[in-house]
Amino acid sequence: MTLALVTLGYLLQLAIVARALLRDGLAPTGRLGWVMVISALPGVGIVAYLLFGEVRLHRADRQRMVEVRARLSAASSAGRAREVRPVGTDVAVFASGAVPGDFAPVGGNRAVLLPEGDAMMDDPVAAIDAARDHVHVLFYIWLPDATGTDMAEALMRATARGVACRVLVDDHGSRHLIRSDLWRRMGDAGVHVVKAAPVGNPLISFFYQRLDLRNHRKIIVIDNTHGWCGSRNCADAAFRIKARYAPWVDILMRFRGPVVRQLQAVFLQDWMTHRHEDLSHLLAVPVPAEADNGFVAQVIASGPDDMDTGPADTICAMIFSAREQVWLTTPYYVPNIALHGAICAAARRGVDVVLILPARNDSWVIGAASESLYHELLRSGVRIMAFDEGLIHSKIVTVDRRLALIGSSNLDHRSFDLNYENCILLSDPEVTAELDARQQSYIDRAHPVLSEVVRNWSILRRLRNNTVALASPLL
Repeated sequence: MTLALVTLGYLLQLAIVARALLRDGLAPTGRLGWVMVISALPGVGIVAYLLFGEVRLHRADRQRMVEVRARLSAASSAGRAREVRPVGTDVAVFASGAVPGDFAPVGGNRAVLLPEGDAMMDDPVAAIDAARDHVHVLFYIWLPDATGTDMAEALMRATARGVACRVLVDDHGSRHLIRSDLWRRMGDAGVHVVKAAPVGNPLISFFYQRLDLRNHRKIIVIDNTHGWCGSRNCADAAFRIKARYAPWVDILMRFRGPVVRQLQAVFLQDWMTHRHEDLSHLLAVPVPAEADNGFVAQVIASGPDDMDTGPADTICAMIFSAREQVWLTTPYYVPNIALHGAICAAARRGVDVVLILPARNDSWVIGAASESLYHELLRSGVRIMAFDEGLIHSKIVTVDRRLALIGSSNLDHRSFDLNYENCILLSDPEVTAELDARQQSYIDRAHPVLSEVVRNWSILRRLRNNTVALASPLL
């Protein structure tokens, strides 16, 4: 009996290894990582692979997404803004950005960079109080704290005067809100509240889809004319669920122009996937004529339902086009090989590459995996700045004081492969200069990571970092 069980376990292990080797779309590093985990930890490795080794979506959900996209695409053709063709090196960058969400670059956009701290959330709250037709809100994390309550009360006030308010939050990220009285109050007041990526019963959901797929987007759209995009969740900067890393330093921009309609399309796709309410008519409304002095922008929406391309490819294209400067801000740096190589190559050819990271990461695993890459980054000429005053949570990429990307996507495998993300790519010297100034303010509150310090790290620290890095393709 014992021999039979051992033989069965060995055969199961071989079968799972073969599945990892035969799986489509998995990078060689990820394939090797899973083979190592399954082989070194037979029981645990098999369970880990079955839970997290493949990006599986519920078949009905995937079909629903396809149907919703087709419906929204047909509706938006009537109101779609005129596509703008970028010039010079921007052509390849915007072409790459158009692939994930199928959004073309559009002109005539304007943006306002909001102040740092809790004051930034006063802007969308005030706009909700002025809304006339509808308010659409999507957040990964929404906490029932001061900021979360202010947002909820503004939505309830808007609903009371006849504005249609729709709220979509990630079931896991916003679990504290969902379990709170504030969530019930919003629903009772007439705010339409829906949970995205519902967790459900994991023992049942496991058979249909991967359990840790999350909607990490942050989107606000009001009256089809104003949109907000950035890294900020609906929570205080004190971020009480991880208060010891506070303040959480974020970025948020308010947009006007045709790109807002693209943000609307992303929200509607998620909303109509989770709730059977056809709102495609909102995309059929003609987009107002572009302002002559507006800039070119496009939304980049990505998710595990389409893993062929994503924000990583667009960021690589941005970096390849760089001649003078690349500044990147992110809380989590565990990139794929192509992006890490592009960053190092840019520094080696003389581009001023600055990577702004938190001095103390809220995830020790991600922090260790990031540190494993410091030596190569520094040797290539990348300047690493460790932000000291809280946890830097902004996600910004700027190139040559002209191109910029902001949004919800971190520079890690989870954002690139597992999360639903949204970013805005834009080309404008003035807006990019504002973002560079904000990043300079981060640099002013950071200390440089020096090569001699990294070389003198203890053997135990380097062993920890490099061991964790072996699993980085799986993170």
